[in-house]
Amino acid sequence: MKDKNLTEEQQRVDWVVEEISQKAEKIGKSVGNVKGEIVDLRSTFWDDVTVNMDEPDDVIETFTSIKQQAELLAEREITHRQAYDQLKTLKKLTQSPYFGRFDFIENGEKEAEAIYVGVGSLMDQKDEEFLIYDWRAPISSLYYDYSPGKAQYETPGEAIKGEMKLKRQFIIENSVIKSMFDTGITIRDELLQEVLGHNASSQMKSIVATIQKEQNQIIRNEKNKVLIVQGVAGSGKTSAALQRVAYLLYHHRKQLTAENMMLFSPNPLFNSYVSTVLPELGEDNMKQTTFQQYADGRLGNEFEVEDLFVQIEYLLTEKDVAAKKQKMQEIRYKASCEFKKQVDAYIEELSTKDIIFKNIKFRGEIVLSARRLLSYFYSLDKGISIPNRMQLVAEWALKLINQLEKLERKKDWVQEEIQLLEKEDYVEAYQHLQKKEGYTESSFDDFDREQAYLAKAVVAKKMKFIKQAIKQLKFIDIRRIYMQLFERNHLFSHVEGWEDTAKNTVQRVMNMKLSYEDVTPYLYIKDQIEGRKTNPVIRYLFIDEAQDYSPFQLAFLKELFPHARMTLLGDLNQAIYAHALNAPTILSSELYEEKEAETLTLTRSYRSTRQIVEFSRDMVANGHLIEPFNRDGAKPTVTATGDVQKLHEAIIHKINELKQQNYKTIAVIAKTAEESRQAFQALPEAMSARLLTKETSSFEKGMLVLPAYLAKGIEFDAVIIYNASSECYQDEYERNLFYTACTRAMHELHLFSLGEISPFISNKETYEYQSQ
Repeated sequence: MKDKNLTEEQQRVDWVVEEISQKAEKIGKSVGNVKGEIVDLRSTFWDDVTVNMDEPDDVIETFTSIKQQAELLAEREITHRQAYDQLKTLKKLTQSPYFGRFDFIENGEKEAEAIYVGVGSLMDQKDEEFLIYDWRAPISSLYYDYSPGKAQYETPGEAIKGEMKLKRQFIIENSVIKSMFDTGITIRDELLQEVLGHNASSQMKSIVATIQKEQNQIIRNEKNKVLIVQGVAGSGKTSAALQRVAYLLYHHRKQLTAENMMLFSPNPLFNSYVSTVLPELGEDNMKQTTFQQYADGRLGNEFEVEDLFVQIEYLLTEKDVAAKKQKMQEIRYKASCEFKKQVDAYIEELSTKDIIFKNIKFRGEIVLSARRLLSYFYSLDKGISIPNRMQLVAEWALKLINQLEKLERKKDWVQEEIQLLEKEDYVEAYQHLQKKEGYTESSFDDFDREQAYLAKAVVAKKMKFIKQAIKQLKFIDIRRIYMQLFERNHLFSHVEGWEDTAKNTVQRVMNMKLSYEDVTPYLYIKDQIEGRKTNPVIRYLFIDEAQDYSPFQLAFLKELFPHARMTLLGDLNQAIYAHALNAPTILSSELYEEKEAETLTLTRSYRSTRQIVEFSRDMVANGHLIEPFNRDGAKPTVTATGDVQKLHEAIIHKINELKQQNYKTIAVIAKTAEESRQAFQALPEAMSARLLTKETSSFEKGMLVLPAYLAKGIEFDAVIIYNASSECYQDEYERNLFYTACTRAMHELHLFSLGEISPFISNKETYEYQSQ
């Protein structure tokens, strides 16, 4: 019976592939024809446009003619793009037309319909019946959410109820069925095992064929403004979020484009890793950035801005216990809702007193003093918001500068500047005066008119930068306003270590340096005074590794993207930064109103073998709740060595063993950047290893060496922990970092230790363990 089914299914694949081929041929001809039309339209654009600017009616006619021709060209270009996209989808479908089938009989119907699910939809030659349904179509949700039996799916109008009679899964490569399963569960283990058993890739894989029910809830959730996903390492939360983007773009294609979506990711390396998922699904990539890139874009010209990786490097390497403790307190407090509350109180005070302005200078002299700006600002109605009052101050200042500009034209320095003008400046003056009403060629001998124009041009050029600075509100001294915050002892007298925090912060800001923990409050104060730099275009905001974001950052991001629905993805067990340890992060439910947010929890890990998951989950709190997927592999090994030379020899030997097993991506994960460099330098050149740093922007397969904090979100065939000693990993602060490093491994995990092994490996007796 199975052989018969397989034969019938292969015959259908062959038939569908032939249908695809015919459709592709037809569309290919259409693409060629439309492309020819576009080329012709572009080359003859102005031939078909009537241009006449003599009379008002003629101008209107000309405009209408141009508009019609431009619209015709745009329509042809859209048609060409759509046809081209169809061709790309058909090309993908030729290799693997679909991955699932279910037979569904709707209540009231007599016969079940066979529904085939793939990465794109396909209709028959007459465009009357679906041969393949796109995985994002409403009916396709049945494949992910139900086993054979009663089932239903939602359409925009109603819930369609019925019964699933059959559920079948395929692995099809090069138009040939390699595997076929009939299953009574969501996605059968055999299919997942085959997919997960492959080598790691340099790009994140699409999980369309293996989406689980709980992942499908993430993808299709449209009820809540905030969707919080707490998912254990390897649970597929990031991949599901990217499929969610594709789903939303598909279902709201008339209202949404990739331009309306943005992903905040942990680092540029991760952006490279996930860059192909959406294009594989036939969608454009959304905007991708990191919080650091955003901060550098706004503050990089003003300050030396510390990044999150410099911060964690300091905390991982600092030997002065007291200094580290003080820094941890400072970081955690500045990340908190309590600090934001006090910042808001400070801004409220600024509404009535103590705003700080800069003098506006011209040619080294004060032309509008800070005191005068201050007086005018506080003379305005207190009921007007600070940003709106600042705009009124700017308008007032510009009027004064315009008056000053007229007076400056008569000063001696202007005549000196005129003498230094180039010939081109005189030609420009001549051309300008020619356009003046009543001007004749002979009147250019009018020396006074010439000098007046040149004086005006010289002063305007010099004044241009002042006017621009006023429009940009550069007369507000945000830096001193921020420093002044730390003098408000009445707001912070209850905070432990505040005196040191205030002293350290002021010193850094005076030296034009901004610590990472100061970036968000600084930008927040800047926006509260100058006006919010909102981005109304973004409708969906995705934040990966959300446990690395503080409550203060959440408040800031909410104001930055006021119209955006947010999807937050993270794992509290991978919270490795100081502000996120034993403190609320944006994954914390207490930061949201109950009605606006929904939390989904993913507890099953698919990335690693059962043995790796069981080994690593004992390292973290509530690790017993993490469920391994039933994919077997080798036990992790723990090897202790007596000196650095033996450590390096043992690691090199293990790498050679792993290469012989044909693993494509092997990572040596160290604790810090410096330790990564040491590990990298110990490897022979013949290994062609690549050292990844915070500046690395592209992820490629091969032999890689990197610090643990850069490995977040990425997976490797085999992982070697460079030094899992008690000296290296012993503070509670380092537990999650150690766990994160170990959970990057898909197939094999090997830990090496220089001396005594880390106390975090509490279950080491149960695993292969050797000492050298």
